[in-house]
Amino acid sequence: MSNDLHRLVYYSRNKVAGEPGALEAAINGILAKSRANNAKAGVTGALMFNSGCFAQVLEGPREAVEEVFERIQQDERHGDVSLLAFGPAEARSFENWSMGFVGASVEDAARYGSLGPESGFDPSRLTGEALFEILHGLALDEENAD
Repeated sequence: MSNDLHRLVYYSRNKVAGEPGALEAAINGILAKSRANNAKAGVTGALMFNSGCFAQVLEGPREAVEEVFERIQQDERHGDVSLLAFGPAEARSFENWSMGFVGASVEDAARYGSLGPESGFDPSRLTGEALFEILHGLALDEENAD
């Protein structure tokens, strides 16, 4: 599988409406379903939500990553899905994460707040590599905090 390992980086706009509790429930639902589906498909990665955007890295077999991304594009909770990077990867960067959720806390926001001081986290201003590095750094911080 290592010769078929691919990495995909995208962001999308949040389309979940309602009170903060509804948004939290929707994100928890996305995470629960993603973790189950991704584990079966051999896909790992990390998801970040902040300021109305989702940002995600997916890695695994090319076909599995493409299938996951297709589901995301069809999901009504995601709008303006934008692919930033997709290609072969030498190794997994999120091997312990069927789907990790990073960057939701105020402390995490401080780590990347300088990227968009006026608008908060804005993935449309980032390259795929830059967004990957942010998520990877946050994931490592999460692992080291445990």
